[in-house]
Amino acid sequence: MTRQHIEEVVRASLEQYLNDLRGTEPHEVHALFLSAAEKPVLEVVMRHAGNNQSLAAQWLGINRNTLRRKLREHLIRT
Repeated sequence: MTRQHIEEVVRASLEQYLNDLRGTEPHEVHALFLSAAEKPVLEVVMRHAGNNQSLAAQWLGINRNTLRRKLREHLIRT
């Protein structure tokens, strides 16, 4: 899977979301999509890292404390 493919999936999802609103004005679309994408990214990376937070944080390119905060925010148990 390439970055381009991921972008296409996000683009198609956003198009579908906006079409499903049927003219209703969207609200906080940026936060909605970032939150929706972040949780599965954290879950998958944590699983592949064997729930090793230091390794997962390194793979994600974020600080371990930031990872811990995000795991709590998304109610992800390790």
